[in-house]
Amino acid sequence: MSGHSKWSQIKHKKANTDAKRGRAFTKIVKEISVAARFGGGDQDGNPRLRTAIEKAKEVNMPHDNIKRAIMKGTGEIPGVTYEEIVYEGYGPGGVALLIEVMTDNKNRTVPEIRHIMSKSGGSLGETGCVSWIFDKKGYILVNKSKASEDSVMSAALEAGAEDLKNDPQEDNYEIITAPEDLNNVKTAVEKANIPVESAEVTMLPKTYAALDGKTAEQMLRLMDALEDHDDIQNVYANFDIPDEVAEKGERG
Repeated sequence: MSGHSKWSQIKHKKANTDAKRGRAFTKIVKEISVAARFGGGDQDGNPRLRTAIEKAKEVNMPHDNIKRAIMKGTGEIPGVTYEEIVYEGYGPGGVALLIEVMTDNKNRTVPEIRHIMSKSGGSLGETGCVSWIFDKKGYILVNKSKASEDSVMSAALEAGAEDLKNDPQEDNYEIITAPEDLNNVKTAVEKANIPVESAEVTMLPKTYAALDGKTAEQMLRLMDALEDHDDIQNVYANFDIPDEVAEKGERG
């Protein structure tokens, strides 16, 4: 299974636990605040903020939390200023990793990331070492049990989607869009009475590194450890792993 689609679905299934939901709240509050700081507090004129608010609603974040995060971003109430940084590196088996960070203390965060990486056979690299492997795209998941491929394809492509992927071994259709078209395509799909599992702007790999056995399991443990860090917003990787390893990751 390709790293992005499989990992997205593993995360989606794990996100129901209280610990994971609390961690998701922390990360989404940061994203809302930063989006509001750079683009203003009106989601209608700030696509990044609108996407962050939709993520907040997906995990049932209370409205007051969302409102406070926006007000911290716009400066209406005091808040922490976060620095956005992207780190690049390698995981087990030479997997390419992009790590998006929001931190109020880079000197604390970087050594912690290095430690996590080294424990699982990974390492940080120089800026630009793997970013060329990824393209920034809008990414929408639709459960196959909710709609036919033809109906999803029709709604998505008419709204400007670039592609629809239907891996027979996956539970979801994958809709690929330009980043700026994500919200329009998502809205069009929902207007066609097709529920959306998740929608995000993400980094999709152009090539994949095939892993198996212990190396694949080690890679999933590294992904888990990185995403459990409060300062890490997103981790993108180009691993391709066997289904049985991915299923163990879902249960874990």
